[in-house]
Amino acid sequence: MSRRCELTGKGPMTGNNVSHANNKTKRRFLPNLNDVTLQSETLGRGVKLRISASALRSVDHRGGLDAFLAKAKDEELSANALKVKKEIAKAQAAAA
Repeated sequence: MSRRCELTGKGPMTGNNVSHANNKTKRRFLPNLNDVTLQSETLGRGVKLRISASALRSVDHRGGLDAFLAKAKDEELSANALKVKKEIAKAQAAAA
């Protein structure tokens, strides 16, 4: 399982541990990933995703999973999230 957010594409970054003596050793900064089930109003069911805490706040800010995925770029989304985005678009087109 990769350490990458399924909605924003946020992944590990590299940097240095710096000691009091100013010795530098490599380290990794990992994203704060959480397994969550987000409810899709259009599909009427939950969708399990592994997303960062900041992405979860962004989903709430934009008004839910459906609104977030509508504005999200396809390059940033995982294969699973892209599949859900297409399902939502298809369901909205059928309803209209």
